[in-house]
Amino acid sequence: MSDSLNSPEAPRTAADERWHRPGVSVRHTRPKGEPRFPDGPQADPAGSHFERRIRSFQPRRSRVTAGQADALQRLWPKWGLDIDGQRVLDLAELFGDERPVVLEIGFGMGEATAQMAAADPDTNILAVDVHTPGQGNLLALAERGGLTNVRVANGDAIILLREMLVPDALDGLRVYFPDPWPKKRHHKRRLIQPEFLSLAATRLRPGAVLHCATDWEPYAEQMLEVLDAHPDFENTQPDGGFAPRPGFRPLTRFEGQGLDKGHVVNDLLFRRVQHR
Repeated sequence: MSDSLNSPEAPRTAADERWHRPGVSVRHTRPKGEPRFPDGPQADPAGSHFERRIRSFQPRRSRVTAGQADALQRLWPKWGLDIDGQRVLDLAELFGDERPVVLEIGFGMGEATAQMAAADPDTNILAVDVHTPGQGNLLALAERGGLTNVRVANGDAIILLREMLVPDALDGLRVYFPDPWPKKRHHKRRLIQPEFLSLAATRLRPGAVLHCATDWEPYAEQMLEVLDAHPDFENTQPDGGFAPRPGFRPLTRFEGQGLDKGHVVNDLLFRRVQHR
């Protein structure tokens, strides 16, 4: 990956100056047909290379601030990657060291990810999402905090797990507040399903922990049911059931708002058992 931070600064164009005005959205500043961020994340990195299937996520188009756009343009070539499914990642090369790697699926705006990375610099975090403002925000937070242990991936986490990671590549997996898809006809879109757990298990080393959290109680119950039934995972709680929120998972603003409204947040920590 190129180090755009050390490259000579190019003269700014009029469009660049618009990007650096506080609070200015870049949503409509590009000519029609041009990529939203030429050096940033692609709109559909996997394209038509893989089968169409029901996805657990819904890409959202929302306003990108000037600061987020600036971070995407400057930092994506250094710390970002598109999930295209066309190569197998060398995680040591990606991070520049041999430290353990935890995969986080769905990081929102990235505040919790940045806090966890700062609190545990000896663990690398590969954070996956499809929300462009969040990608830019996490990159900006990583730069501001001097966090060299964060990489931001854009695209479908299933393709990343299945096509781009080798067996036993991961030392942990975090899925915090995934879309609960509350309507019954949409339950098939929920991420935590037996098929997903079987795939994830192949990429987690024995002893690695899968940590899920949700404020949607029916989804929490389903998560607990499918994890309890899966032969590749065991509950870290001696008496079973949900776990107390561990100290390393920050209390986010989103979670705090839910707690103020009376929502119940449940954590699940399950360990990858030894290979059979």
